[in-house]
Amino acid sequence: MSTLQSYGWNAHFMHHFETNTHQNLEAARVLSIQGFKHLLITAEGNLDALLAGSLINSREPESLPKTGDWVLVKRYDEEGIIIDILPRINELSRKMPGSQSTRQVLAANVDAALIVQGLDRDFNLMRLQRYLQQIAQCYIRPIVVLNKTDLVPDPENYRLRVAELGYDCPVILTSALDEAQQSAWTNHHLLPGHTYILLGSSGVGKSTLVNSLLGHDLQETGATSSANSKGKHTTTTRQLVQLPNGSMIIDVPGMREFGLTSEDGDEGIHHPMIDALAPQCRFGDCTHQHEPGCAVVNAVENGDLPEIVYRSYQKLLREQNHFQASEADKRRMGKQFGKIAKQVSKHRKDRKY
Repeated sequence: MSTLQSYGWNAHFMHHFETNTHQNLEAARVLSIQGFKHLLITAEGNLDALLAGSLINSREPESLPKTGDWVLVKRYDEEGIIIDILPRINELSRKMPGSQSTRQVLAANVDAALIVQGLDRDFNLMRLQRYLQQIAQCYIRPIVVLNKTDLVPDPENYRLRVAELGYDCPVILTSALDEAQQSAWTNHHLLPGHTYILLGSSGVGKSTLVNSLLGHDLQETGATSSANSKGKHTTTTRQLVQLPNGSMIIDVPGMREFGLTSEDGDEGIHHPMIDALAPQCRFGDCTHQHEPGCAVVNAVENGDLPEIVYRSYQKLLREQNHFQASEADKRRMGKQFGKIAKQVSKHRKDRKY
């Protein structure tokens, strides 16, 4: 197996590489980004590279190279210049932290996302549903990892509570400090040549998990406050590393916010339980809030649909609608600005003698 194949190179990227119009360029994958410097893996090994000015000027920020992207690079001495990006299979995004409704792409070409929650004080079903919804919108397979099982008397109870949410995804109970547990689930779920991303809040044990999987310290693990059980940020940048079994993992800094976006072609919030009930509603455009004959509301009242699932669904739907409205406002303002700019340009030309 070649170096590129071991890092996920496949027929999709080969096709776009062979049909690309640029000549005499190498294919490489982005391992990490630190400021303006991009660390790449090429067929010949690691290479530091910068973005070509033409690429920066022709792309929106979310379309510029991210960790996990496959790029086309031209060598100059010991460094490279990234000329273009090969089309992505998928991309994991979130709403940019803060009040601004802007997408932030966290990583590209991801096979599955590992959502890590600690069973000490981080376990939160509402937050978990937020991660599951956004990951599903990005066409990425979710895997829930419940860490720190050594700190609670009945870990199985937490797994059952996640299963009751109705999502069809693996739920793993583990302790990052237990090597036997780590080997058991990683051998089954982390496959050679596949790319995974670790998501979760600070202090859930993501860096400890990565260090355990690698067999050495990639990141220093931060101390956890005894007052609030919140850990320090130990990962400062998104970094793709290869594990001993040939799989790859992207470690992401702990996130306080994981807001929903509206991905291309998405028609709203989807949940397996609610999607199954929706066809039974009296009205085809039922919002599952106040309409008579709503099968979803009836299921909540009868106890057939967990109330936490329904409350989370409504909250996430409102959040997504707000994001969509803000995006529409920005597009409308952009068009208005474009018209004004054209009018000003025409006015200047008309006044020339």
